[in-house]
Amino acid sequence: MAQEKLIEGELTGSVIDSFFEVYNVLGYGFLEHVYIPALEREMRSRGLRPAREVGARVDYKGEDICSFRLDMVINEKLIVEVKSTELLPPTSLRQLCNYLRSTQFEVGLLLHFGPEPKFYRRILTNDMKQSRNPLSISPDPDPFFSE
Repeated sequence: MAQEKLIEGELTGSVIDSFFEVYNVLGYGFLEHVYIPALEREMRSRGLRPAREVGARVDYKGEDICSFRLDMVINEKLIVEVKSTELLPPTSLRQLCNYLRSTQFEVGLLLHFGPEPKFYRRILTNDMKQSRNPLSISPDPDPFFSE
């Protein structure tokens, strides 16, 4: 059986490589505002186009109700959320998933600059968003975002 092509696989691979390079140089212990410009510089050196603090809106029944900022958007295709805590808060992955739900982006990475570097990749295709209420909230784990 042929392996399916990973959505934005080359792009996410380059961002993940940049993440590990930054972690290897800076190590653990800085705040996010130190890691983010280092990531931006590393990604630019690899030919990527990162944008920082990208504004996005939440729409409720056709009306904008609030805005939020994405840590980074890479090549206008990929959301990157950065955390630098000792323990990754359990809400971090949900935050990334909600960013995907409320934007046109289909792929997101959570980069954790913790005691050990870790990354999490999440996908929510626009087809999946159209097949359900993209801002519905359920107490059950979301079937689209398994670990």
